Amino acid sequence: MTTSVTISEVGPRDGLQSVDAVMLTRAKKAWIKAEAEAGVSEIEVGSFVPPSLLPQMADTAEIVAYAKTLPNLDVVALIPNLKGAERAIAAGVDKMSIPFSMSETHSIKNVRKDHPAMLAEIKAIAELVAAQPEGQRPHFEVGLSTAFGCTIEGPVSEDQVARLAEAAIEAGVAEVGLSDTTGYANPAQVTRMVRQIKGTIGNDKLNTLHLHNTRGLGLANVMAGLEEGISTFDASLGGLGGCPFAPGASGNIVTEDLVFMLEAMGIDTGINLDKLLKVREIIAEALPGEPLYGFTPDAGLPLGFEKAAA
Repeated sequence: MTTSVTISEVGPRDGLQSVDAVMLTRAKKAWIKAEAEAGVSEIEVGSFVPPSLLPQMADTAEIVAYAKTLPNLDVVALIPNLKGAERAIAAGVDKMSIPFSMSETHSIKNVRKDHPAMLAEIKAIAELVAAQPEGQRPHFEVGLSTAFGCTIEGPVSEDQVARLAEAAIEAGVAEVGLSDTTGYANPAQVTRMVRQIKGTIGNDKLNTLHLHNTRGLGLANVMAGLEEGISTFDASLGGLGGCPFAPGASGNIVTEDLVFMLEAMGIDTGINLDKLLKVREIIAEALPGEPLYGFTPDAGLPLGFEKAAA
């Protein structure tokens, strides 16, 4: 099993784009700074989409510039297309990710592109990255969204996911990540999928899982990923955002709960839990009335809690 992992905080992007309120830029900066100081080493700070579509992300370039001043932090942004990639590169992101829906129906409905068109877009972005001066090329990853099932098509063929993952690698991306966009995944499915994708594209080309806790299986799915050597897991502070389908069940995995589980197991995250739990106050103040989730923040750390021996 993996003995150390990277927690990629996606709340400032995936979380904030899912709420109606627009968080003030200064609050976003305070959030990102506090998490970085708690030891979070990778944060998805925003997305380069048109402000008319997502006003919550209108200040992403400014947020990237600020986050780049923080030490020991990899600054990540989501991009929807080539134009978004151009803006992300100009802003100086360390890593950028484009969502590629494994359900073609979902892809057409959401981005108006079928699979061949998306692969062409991915290839164009990969060529743009390769054309940048050495040392200024962001890490380019494709997020294989709806990989575990689609709310429109239902089940998605695992063979199709493997085929499209291979096509994305051939188009020039550095790696792919598996995304449980709809909260459909179960641990057995995660195990099968990770093994199949790694067997198709290589162990080093799949390192990240984006899992949801919609039906209460988020941390169980993390365990399945750990057993298969996954080393990066996306999570959102307070479970902000995602796609909840059941009352009281958040979409994104709660960062605080994930870090607690891993640290209790002796798996190194590099994150100070006491500091992390205090970051929640920044979100609560900036988004009054917005539901925040998490068992660990509610219960607190166990008396005498220390990281277990590996």
